[in-house]
Amino acid sequence: MGALNDSVSRNPAWQALALGLFYLACFLAAGLGSLFTMVSLGSWYAGLAKPAWNPPAWVFGPVWTVLYALMAVAGWLVWRKGGAASWYALRWFAAQLVLNVAWSAIFFGLQMPSLAFAEILVLWLAIAATIMTSWQVSRFAGLLLTPYLVWVSFAAVLNFAIWRLNA
Repeated sequence: MGALNDSVSRNPAWQALALGLFYLACFLAAGLGSLFTMVSLGSWYAGLAKPAWNPPAWVFGPVWTVLYALMAVAGWLVWRKGGAASWYALRWFAAQLVLNVAWSAIFFGLQMPSLAFAEILVLWLAIAATIMTSWQVSRFAGLLLTPYLVWVSFAAVLNFAIWRLNA
């Protein structure tokens, strides 16, 4: 696997394709999550009690766009290194993407903030594991994922507050 990855890592066409695939994976997850979000944003979410510090709706789109772009680059950087540590980190990367979509499905699709809070805690742990395993392969990749963990930390607190205000 190492020799194959060495030849691939020097080929600009493969690099561009791989980066494009990481962007595709991340923004596919974003699209799936937004499908669940759009279904409930109108009546259900608008009717929920929210804390005074809840950001305005327009903030979420730009923040998530930047975070998904950073995730894609981080995943690509880890992939470029190759080897067992990269593949281990990429498994965590894939797991956190799935959990990211699952949170939207639970919070917005199922309209269950309590269960979504439990799920976001698991997502937080998966992101932390992704950062730690990515950091071992590429420190820059680990750094690129850090704003994601910070935002999901904020989102977890917000999720908890919405759950408790509407229980």
